Amino acid sequence: MESENSGLKIFSLGLQHVLAMYAGAILVPLIVGRALNLTSEQLAYLVAIDLLTCGIATLLQAWKTKYFGIGLPVVLGSSFVAVTPMIAIGSQYGVSAIYGAIIVGGIFVLVFASFFGKIIKLFPPVVTGSVVTIIGLSLVPTGIRNMAGGAGSDDFGSVENLLLSFGVLVAIIVMNRFFRGFAQALSVLIGIIAGTIVATIMGKVNVSDVSEASWFHLPELFYFGVPTFEIGPILTMVIVCLVIMIESTGVFLALSKICDQELKEKDFVRGYRAEGLAIVLGGLFNAFPYNTFAQNVGLVQLSKVKTKNVVVAAGFILVVLGLVPKIAALATVIPPAVLGGATVVMFGMVISSGIKMLGSVDFSDQQNLLVIACSISLGLGATVVPDLFAGLPQSFKIIVSDGIITGSLTAILLNLFFMIRRKSKPVSVEGDQSVA
Repeated sequence: MESENSGLKIFSLGLQHVLAMYAGAILVPLIVGRALNLTSEQLAYLVAIDLLTCGIATLLQAWKTKYFGIGLPVVLGSSFVAVTPMIAIGSQYGVSAIYGAIIVGGIFVLVFASFFGKIIKLFPPVVTGSVVTIIGLSLVPTGIRNMAGGAGSDDFGSVENLLLSFGVLVAIIVMNRFFRGFAQALSVLIGIIAGTIVATIMGKVNVSDVSEASWFHLPELFYFGVPTFEIGPILTMVIVCLVIMIESTGVFLALSKICDQELKEKDFVRGYRAEGLAIVLGGLFNAFPYNTFAQNVGLVQLSKVKTKNVVVAAGFILVVLGLVPKIAALATVIPPAVLGGATVVMFGMVISSGIKMLGSVDFSDQQNLLVIACSISLGLGATVVPDLFAGLPQSFKIIVSDGIITGSLTAILLNLFFMIRRKSKPVSVEGDQSVA
């Protein structure tokens, strides 16, 4: 009986991780598919294969072997960094060029994982803390929009949406104040379920997508045709993959702090390789580039459940959802306001993790302050004002099309600039207080 209860707990905690990342996971295929005018059947395949490959990618990362897998409680999802480049490539070169570029980008990550692991010293706490903080800040506007009912909704900002979202938010806070153990760990899941029940009573839940979804769907190799390889899209996707690796580095370090698990160079290399495999997988089955989801890091911090068994359960749940679209459609009935109330807490926890990492930085050093100030300001600015770089050539716009990219590159380049201008000091991945 105890083992059954333990299994039920792990499944419930894994389901909580799935619900935490579900909106982000299906949002990318919906945005890209609709922008490329895919049919409803093609769009359904894109959502299903995305969930399936999210699950496989998560299992690859959790399965720590000699060659791949970081072994931390990470959940992988389709990268938002790749959305704009994928739409641009698909519009200009066709869908087949997107997947040729993704395959080459994944191979690039696999080949250069060892090299990237060796330059981890370029990411001291002042850089990684800034990057993780930027990731959290960049996610918050999405959570706030969902609290109001979701961008473009007819009832955006209505009293009903605000009551739902703040009700879920208050429920999560109250459970974390007055409960301990399993109930506290499941606070987000319970908040989402309770919010959805209330939304159903209010008539804000539509189950039509569930009845129309099929019961079973197998993945197909090259569903959109044989991939084509164009030099422009390939270079673009390589840049995207580099940014994904930088973003994942910050998330890996944040999780290592939360889990009290010191990471070494070989751990990062295995983590990069797992993401490279996931990206290649996305290209072969016409899915997406994948990276570690920051919202799930916030959930680990909030729930205090640090075992990777939970994300293994989440990986298997995602695989099942990808194979059985009707079950996957059940999660789509959760109103945006309910998700917004839950995700805004987790996004805030990501910011907290970044601030905690910055706690080991020497704030009496003006150069550290400049790295933090410029990177967070530009990262947040590019997120809030996406037209900031509208006048740049397309090749440059792709590089700075996302606040996370802009802020991360600013932190890295400024850190390198200040390294050149001072005597070199040894850098520890775990806690050197200087810029370099």
